[in-house]
Amino acid sequence: MTLTRRVEAWRERGGYEKFQGRRIFVSETPGAGTPLLFLHGFPSSSYDWREVLDLFGGRPTLAFDFLGFGLSEKPPDHYYGLAWQADLSEELVRRHVSGPVFVAAHDMGTSVATELMARQIEGSLGIELAGVFLFNGSMILERASPTLGQKLLRGPAGPLAARLTSKRFFLHQFGSIFSEGHPIDPEEAADQWSLLTYSGGHRIGHRLIAYMDERVKYAKRWHGAIRDWPGRLSFAWGMQDPVATPNVLEGLRELRPTAPVQELPSLGHYPQIEDPPALQAALQRALDTSV
Repeated sequence: MTLTRRVEAWRERGGYEKFQGRRIFVSETPGAGTPLLFLHGFPSSSYDWREVLDLFGGRPTLAFDFLGFGLSEKPPDHYYGLAWQADLSEELVRRHVSGPVFVAAHDMGTSVATELMARQIEGSLGIELAGVFLFNGSMILERASPTLGQKLLRGPAGPLAARLTSKRFFLHQFGSIFSEGHPIDPEEAADQWSLLTYSGGHRIGHRLIAYMDERVKYAKRWHGAIRDWPGRLSFAWGMQDPVATPNVLEGLRELRPTAPVQELPSLGHYPQIEDPPALQAALQRALDTSV
């Protein structure tokens, strides 16, 4: 699959680095102030953040594609555990950031963030967190409503479902998690499909979905991190999200009653694509209150 013109332009904004022998796409912007680390979700990539990054002009930012996603390498035989992705996150911060970093995480990336928080609690984290901002991630999986595509990839027929993934089915599933007032536009849909299929990524979906099983396996650890992490933690939520529903947010509020929450009433699962200024403003408010 050929990358779209807009994705090619995004690739030109970044570069490639190696981690544990794997090729990782990284985009960094210089600036002043506390650096921001952006962790993307499934099944997309750091491309999701591009407009938010532009709105933070003047502040240092670091965004990258997790292994198996976007423009990063996509080995077909890798176990895509979130501990590996958290190790990658730590290493890239060590390479690019001096001092504390503020984490903004979406979807699958929220569980990578909670793993970093858990590591800090136990004293094993090799970086310093200035704060964490989480939004629209199914961190309490039993409260979420996975898409049909996620259920198929996670089930016993997952390898077959991945092999049969089509553009039409993907775009229907992906488009269904946007809000009615902010539907995905055709150009964005083409971008996302080109990123998914780059280097055959659409054929390993059954492997990439392993994070959902880990959300069950490590629930005690990651939920405990949300409850007990001593740093500044805040949430924002697209309230029209049909996957990481408001029911998930309610569970997070129960775990962390004192955490600030910003509700985004008209947005769905992808606030950073649906309304970048709204997401940027929510993140800026979280930054302002974390000082």
